[in-house]
Amino acid sequence: MKLFLCSHFSSVGSLIKEEIDNKKVAFIPTASLREGYTGYVGSARKLFNKLGAVVTEIDISTEAYLTIQSVFEDADVIYFTGGNSFFLIDQLRKTGTDELLKKELAKGKLMIGESAGAIICAPSIQYIEQMDEKPEDYSQEDDAGLDLIDFYVLPHYLTAPFKKVTEKIMTEFSDLNLCPINNHQRIVIDGEGSRVICKD
Repeated sequence: MKLFLCSHFSSVGSLIKEEIDNKKVAFIPTASLREGYTGYVGSARKLFNKLGAVVTEIDISTEAYLTIQSVFEDADVIYFTGGNSFFLIDQLRKTGTDELLKKELAKGKLMIGESAGAIICAPSIQYIEQMDEKPEDYSQEDDAGLDLIDFYVLPHYLTAPFKKVTEKIMTEFSDLNLCPINNHQRIVIDGEGSRVICKD
């Protein structure tokens, strides 16, 4: 499985230029749809264009399943923006896109997860509730994540405006295998169980 997990894609995305240049990217802004600030979505779009990607934008909360399936199957790279982790996982599970995604990742496709897109990869996303408010219409009975990794990404670590809340999560969930990253760090997973946490 190939994963590139980060807090802020536009700060680190150029590091994988060769994985993006001339590639078809499924760009999923769903997590950001209910957020007040979405500047990171525009900056990610700009970077993908600059790096030579062929981008197809698709919102999994409104698009028909067959359309999502067709875009995912056609894509070389599947990218999830930041935003609300609970809204994103709810839409993924509700629509069956979670299983579709796993099927495509099993074929060796690269998934890029920014902030919420990285958080949902964990076994559970319950730890992030202090940072992301659970939507009133959240339809899941639990807070299970995609379970693609055996640790828990804590994005924007010690970065404004998340400094206090990330410190609090680190303290309260010290029993979890938390992996804090700031906006200039990323986690690269390539193949079974190999994880490189890049701290530069």
